[in-house]
Amino acid sequence: MSTVDSQGLALQPEESRALASQAAAQAAARPNVTHLIWLDMEMSGLRPEVDRILEVAVIITDTDLNPLAESEAIAIRQPEELLDGMDAWNKGTHGRSGLIERVRHSMHSERDAELYLLGFLAAWVPSGKSPMCGNSIGQDRRFMARYMPELERYFHYRNLDVSTLKELCKRWRPDLIKGFDKRSAHTALADIRESIEELQYYKTHFLRHER
Repeated sequence: MSTVDSQGLALQPEESRALASQAAAQAAARPNVTHLIWLDMEMSGLRPEVDRILEVAVIITDTDLNPLAESEAIAIRQPEELLDGMDAWNKGTHGRSGLIERVRHSMHSERDAELYLLGFLAAWVPSGKSPMCGNSIGQDRRFMARYMPELERYFHYRNLDVSTLKELCKRWRPDLIKGFDKRSAHTALADIRESIEELQYYKTHFLRHER
């Protein structure tokens, strides 16, 4: 399959294979049970029974939240009637980000994206070791279980949800909440990077311990 880079530019199949082979070769000696897999999906709505995945990406970090590798951000082809049926918030948000047009021009199915990400993850983290990391990640997991079940099974059953720390911080240290401003770009890679930055903020200011 052809794929896209993080700016949405098309890559030809031979380029995709070359990049995948290069990444796999570089990382072959590095799969690590302590690495963390961060994921974000953009969806057409909130209900996996009727809505679909529009975009997905992952980032690998070490245990100290240092980014090690980023996948491509894959826009997934969906029927026009699904896009037309989105509510005003989703049409506006995904229209402004350019995602709707990327979805319209994408040739990738959910299975294409799933296989690509499985290959990408295998070079960095063994199956079943990393929790699914992100913000409100349970929602992404619901869609993944329905439309990318093999990818969902690659993760440990636990989640590392940054929104849990946010809710605790609101209640226990409300003075810290305004210290991190979310940009909420609502594109997969940008949202993952922001989730990692947010957890780094809580680690430094909310979870710090005196020695």
